[in-house]
Amino acid sequence: MEKYIEILPEIKRALDHNQPVVALESTIISHGMPYPQNIETAKRVEDIVRENGAVPATIGILGGKMKVGLTTEELEYMGKGEDILKVSRRDMPFVLSRKLNGATTVASTMIIAALAGIKVFVTGGIGGVHRDAQETFDISADLMELAHTDVAVVCAGAKSILDIGLTLEYLETHGVPVIGYQTDDFPAFFTRKSGYSVDYRVNTPEEIAQAMKAKWDLKLQGGMVIGNPIPSEHEMDPQLIDQAITDALREASGQGIKGKQITPFLLSKIKGITAGKSLQSNIELVYNNAKVGAQIAAAYSRL
Repeated sequence: MEKYIEILPEIKRALDHNQPVVALESTIISHGMPYPQNIETAKRVEDIVRENGAVPATIGILGGKMKVGLTTEELEYMGKGEDILKVSRRDMPFVLSRKLNGATTVASTMIIAALAGIKVFVTGGIGGVHRDAQETFDISADLMELAHTDVAVVCAGAKSILDIGLTLEYLETHGVPVIGYQTDDFPAFFTRKSGYSVDYRVNTPEEIAQAMKAKWDLKLQGGMVIGNPIPSEHEMDPQLIDQAITDALREASGQGIKGKQITPFLLSKIKGITAGKSLQSNIELVYNNAKVGAQIAAAYSRL
């Protein structure tokens, strides 16, 4: 595997000594936020992970090599480079074999984290079943990865541009536990509530860590979704965000935008419609997830 993967020495030492490590994706850096907020956010997220007792491992692909942990220079390149592809499971063989550069999505970050032995991954929101999926069959590869890969994912719920009800149905069918961290209602990214219940409410990182251990001790394949609501002071008005999503979806449909281009297009449009407020909310929810994810990783390592 050394041909394909490179782990920063600090992260390798932490893993070898059973210290807590938190995986972080790079798509949010390269395709989710504008420069320089993307780099500032990425660095602050790593700091928050450290402040809460874990080692951060931002994951990406550079020169055809899976990088578990990025140097400051590599992080800057991820944020400014124009040749950074968006890489999910299907793309990995070609990006690696052609020695290209890529930012990892939830699915590919989970794969690389699992290869490295990292059990906790922090992101903004997971992908899911898109609205009108009964016609388009547009379902994120994130969901299938959650069904197969043994990594717990801390998120602010599913992105609100999705059909959250169908997303939760998919996860239930594939046996993926959906946990609400100190909430009974599955969060909807920009808002604290979606109107859909979680499978289990859990109030402490220790409880989540114990459930993770039990799941994988029993060889119950697959991950776990930990829905951590955006802090109330940064929550957006549900009516405003719903209208912004409706308008953005209508424009995307009119322009024929689909596939992996749809999410960045919608988030960019929503940012414009909300006068930039959605970007700040996005940043704050990622910070909150980093804090909780690090606490869960620390609790898991103690087990």
